[in-house]
Amino acid sequence: MNGEVADKGTWWREHARAPWRGFQIGLLATPTILLLSALSLSLSLVGVGLGILLVPVVVGAVRGLLDTYRDLAFRWAGQRVERPYLPAPDGAEGRWNRFARLMADPATWRDLVWMLGEPVVALFTAQLPALLILYGLWGWILANGLAQELVQHGFNEWYTFIHIESGYGSPFQVVQTLAVATAFLVAGFLSGPSLLRAHGRWVATLLGPTERSRLALRVAHLTETRAEAVDASAAELRRIERDLHDGAQARLVAMGMSLGAIEHLLEKDPARARALLAQTRESSARALSELRDLVRGIHPPVLADRGLGDAVRALALDHPLDVEVSADLPGRLPAPVESAAYFAVAELLTNAAKHSGARRVWIDLRHAGGTLRATVTDDGHGGAAPEGGTGLRGVERRIATFDGVLALTSPIGGPTVVTLELPCASSSPKT
Repeated sequence: MNGEVADKGTWWREHARAPWRGFQIGLLATPTILLLSALSLSLSLVGVGLGILLVPVVVGAVRGLLDTYRDLAFRWAGQRVERPYLPAPDGAEGRWNRFARLMADPATWRDLVWMLGEPVVALFTAQLPALLILYGLWGWILANGLAQELVQHGFNEWYTFIHIESGYGSPFQVVQTLAVATAFLVAGFLSGPSLLRAHGRWVATLLGPTERSRLALRVAHLTETRAEAVDASAAELRRIERDLHDGAQARLVAMGMSLGAIEHLLEKDPARARALLAQTRESSARALSELRDLVRGIHPPVLADRGLGDAVRALALDHPLDVEVSADLPGRLPAPVESAAYFAVAELLTNAAKHSGARRVWIDLRHAGGTLRATVTDDGHGGAAPEGGTGLRGVERRIATFDGVLALTSPIGGPTVVTLELPCASSSPKT
C-alpha cells in the first residue's frame, strides 16, 4: 500500500514539474539565438581575418551553453549526453591552429545545426506543455467574467472555435470555454514528461558524440591513463628499489660482513663468535620481516589466496577505526582489478583515519552487471574534496587505468561516501 502511494506521489511530482522545466528550457532559446547570430557573424568575418580571432571565443561560449542543455537533458529527461568535442592538443596552440581545429571538428557544425533547429523543436516538445497549460488558464479566466469585461472595451477574438464577441456569456458558451480550457490543462499536464523526454532525445541526437569523436576521446583517455599508469609503475618501482636498498639489502650486506668476522673469530674468540651469530640471526629475522612487509605492500598474500572480500576484511581488522565490511562477490575478479580495488580501499581507509574524524567506517563491495562497485562510508565531519590533498586524486588515477570512476559525496557535517566503479568480469558462472 505504501509503495502504491509512493508511486502515485512520484507520478504527480513528475507531471507537475515537467511543464515548468520545459518552460525553463524554452527560455534558453533567447541566448541560443543570440549566440547563433554571433557565430554566424564571426564566420562571415573569416575572410577579412577578424573571424579567426572571434570564432574560437564564440564557439567556447556556445559549448558552454550547450553543456547546460546536456546537463538538463540528463537531470530532467534521464538522457545522458557526453561532450562530443575532439580534445585539444597538449601545449601552446596558435590562433590559426585553434581556429582550424575547431572548424575541422564535426561537433562544431552539429552545434550550429542544432541551434538552428532548437527554438522550433523546443517549442513543440519541451515548451509545449507549459503553453498548453497557460492557454487553458487563459480560457478559465475568460469564462469567469474577464471576457465580458474585454468585450466592453472592443475585444473581438476567438478562443479556439469559440467567438468572444458582443453577446458572449450564455451558459452554453461559458461551459464550452471551460471544457476546452480544461482539455488544454489536462493535455499540458499529461504530456509534460513524454515531451520533455522527446526533447532530451533531440539533444542526444545532435549534441552527443559521433563515432569519430567518441573514438578520439577514447584514444585521448587511454593515452592519459596509460601515461599515468606508467608513471605510477615507475614510482612504485623506485619505492621498491629504495626500500630494498635501505632495508633488506643493507641488512644482508651487514650479515655478510658479520659472517666474515665470525670465520676469523671461531678459533680465536668463540664467545665473541657466538654473540655475533646471535646478532646475525636477529638481523636475518628482521630482513625476512621487512621482505614480507615489502611483498605485502606489492601484493598482499591474502589477496592472492582468498580474494578481494577477505583481503578487505583483513585490512579492516588491522584498522584503528571500527570498520564493517559487507561483500557480495560471486567469484574471483581479474587480479589487476582486485589489486587496484584493494589499494584504493586501503587509501580511503587511511584517509578516514587521518582526516575525517570518524569513529566508524562501512565498506560495501558488490559485483553486478560486469561492474565492481566499492562504497566506503564514514561518519566523520565531511568536507572532503579531491583537491584537499587527501589522496583521492591518486585513487582516481589508479582506477582510471581500468576505466574506473570515482564519485564523492561529502557535505559539511558528514557523512562522506566514496563510490568506486570498475568495469570487470567475474569468474563466477552466475555472471
